[in-house]
Amino acid sequence: MTAEPHRSTAQPTAPEPLWRPDAGRAEAARITRFQNWAAGRHGAPPADPTDPVASYAALHRWSVTELPAFWRALTEWFDIRFATPAEAVLADERMPGARWFPGATLNYAEHALRAAEDPARAGDTALLHVDERHQPLHVSWAELRRQVGSLSAALRELGVGPGDRVSGYLPNIPEAAVALLATATVGAVWTSCSPDFGARSVLDRFQQVEPTVLITVDGYRYGGKEHDRRETVAELRAELPTVRAVVHVPLLGTPAPDGAHEWAALTSAEPGSAAAEPVFEQVPFEHPLWVLYSSGTTGLPKALVQSQGGILLEHLKQLSLHNDIGPGDRFFWYTSTGWMMWNLLVSGLLTGCTVVTYDGSPGHPDTGAQWRVVEETGTTVYGTSAAYVMACRKADVHPARDHDLSRVRCVATTGSPLPPDGFRWIHDEVSPDMWIASVSGGTDVCSCFAGAVPTLPVHTGELQAPSLAVDLHAWDPSGHPLTDEVGELVVTRPMPSMPIHFWNDPDGTRYHDSYFDVYPGVWRHGDWITRTARNTVIIHGRSDSTLNRQGVRMGSADIYEVVERLPEIRESLVIGVEQADGGYWMPLFVHLAEGAVLDDDLRDRVKRTLRADLSPRHVPDEIIQIDGVPHTLTGKRLEVPVKRLLQGTPLEKAANPGSVDNVELLRFYERLAADRAS
Repeated sequence: MTAEPHRSTAQPTAPEPLWRPDAGRAEAARITRFQNWAAGRHGAPPADPTDPVASYAALHRWSVTELPAFWRALTEWFDIRFATPAEAVLADERMPGARWFPGATLNYAEHALRAAEDPARAGDTALLHVDERHQPLHVSWAELRRQVGSLSAALRELGVGPGDRVSGYLPNIPEAAVALLATATVGAVWTSCSPDFGARSVLDRFQQVEPTVLITVDGYRYGGKEHDRRETVAELRAELPTVRAVVHVPLLGTPAPDGAHEWAALTSAEPGSAAAEPVFEQVPFEHPLWVLYSSGTTGLPKALVQSQGGILLEHLKQLSLHNDIGPGDRFFWYTSTGWMMWNLLVSGLLTGCTVVTYDGSPGHPDTGAQWRVVEETGTTVYGTSAAYVMACRKADVHPARDHDLSRVRCVATTGSPLPPDGFRWIHDEVSPDMWIASVSGGTDVCSCFAGAVPTLPVHTGELQAPSLAVDLHAWDPSGHPLTDEVGELVVTRPMPSMPIHFWNDPDGTRYHDSYFDVYPGVWRHGDWITRTARNTVIIHGRSDSTLNRQGVRMGSADIYEVVERLPEIRESLVIGVEQADGGYWMPLFVHLAEGAVLDDDLRDRVKRTLRADLSPRHVPDEIIQIDGVPHTLTGKRLEVPVKRLLQGTPLEKAANPGSVDNVELLRFYERLAADRAS
């Protein structure tokens, strides 16, 4: 697909921005310094302080047309420690299967702990942890390195080596970050789930990767309550036969169960001892770092394998150049260990900043809870979900009035598109001088396709620009690029953090079918976007039927597997609908078995079952009875056409009647959308 973008001969008139950086801030930004450095050494266009929009556009154009030069420049700028050098930067750029830095070896954790090597910084705070009790815990760089060294030595003693899997059933606590880094240190593969996930949901993920070690908590605190998870942990142990060792983190203070190791015993190496010094396994660039899970519309969650080298480079680019994070910053993103934003948060350590971890409810004891954490921790770069921003707006929260937010210079959002009202609310209620960084990416690449650029203006409802080295376009169904029109989000050249493969997908069929079946050789992500003539980006939501709650994606198949175990439910249909006000409506439609009644008791049982077995985030907003589930002629549930109907698309445009088993069933959703609109 080599079609040129549609270009207008008229120069677009830029609307007045909501915010723009002053000249001093733009000049001091890390991306500006990188651009001028790369101009002198690698042929990048130099920064033009008189026209930052054109300056970034030129840098972005260079980064995608000269992909090897950009990534070579990045490795030099960040002084990447290759134990052995690469034979090339990009040996093969065909997708899927691009080959990055063949021959190179390195270690992600070694780079994450570099600040600890500086005697002047060893006592500085690396991790700052807060929970609902608001008792801050500081972990210094020296202490973090000691714990990682101790735990990595213990993992080796337990027989864990390169390629083995270590699974964490942990909340967003310092122990989770230590466990990830220790796993990477020995060259093993990390994977995690949040403890609010039910056993079935966790097993659907962990059973795929067959972990050797399971690190778990006894419970967690959320919403002012303690939640005991020991029974769930026992079920996980029973259903994961490959686990040879269990490590117990006593978050609620309970003793380790029989046969489990105490966390403290594995992280108790004395400072200065050999066991306290991490020994970093030097692994190939494409060696697996972690497995993330991104549910599709059918089957088990996709087990995405991302590489040590690819994540290292992509996260340094994203966090340092795009988010402008470095030493002296405090970086807080409200997230859980089941969302890729947690992995990106931990990667903040690569920049030398302090990473703020928070374990608790986003709305306890009130909707403004996250702003209290921002104030207490002195956060400078704060990330949250668009849904939380809109909840604060609706709850009449006044962050700047009620909290000292003087250190915050950036509020970033993701998880779903931030509506224009969300931009205006942050501008009015946090600060008119606040850099609002709405970003969009995906678990699939564990990074951003578009979003934050510290030198560019912010326009209401728009992402500032495509990210560096991301050849981002909006395409029509025929593969023609669109400007100022809605199209499919595609990436036409590879990114190093794209999955190296899916777990248990030996011939790559599922990987190919997930991203490359529509446009051969081109990544199709499954989002609707507009790329404007001004080089900004607007995200419109999913173009498929994957459910996206607070950034955590869940496949509809996961819901059906749980719901349809109930004898009263013959078949079901779940839809996630992005709404104009930034809300997300997730109804569950149920076709009942003969004689069953959809009463409050059945509704409660459906919700309880989903909350316990799957995820509290994916409990439906409404449960609605239907006469039958519409299917294609081959028996597939018509999820995308129903979603379009619920978004107001006329029936004749939402579905092809000739491919539907019973078109009358679709008219119900058309009427429902009309009723809701009125």
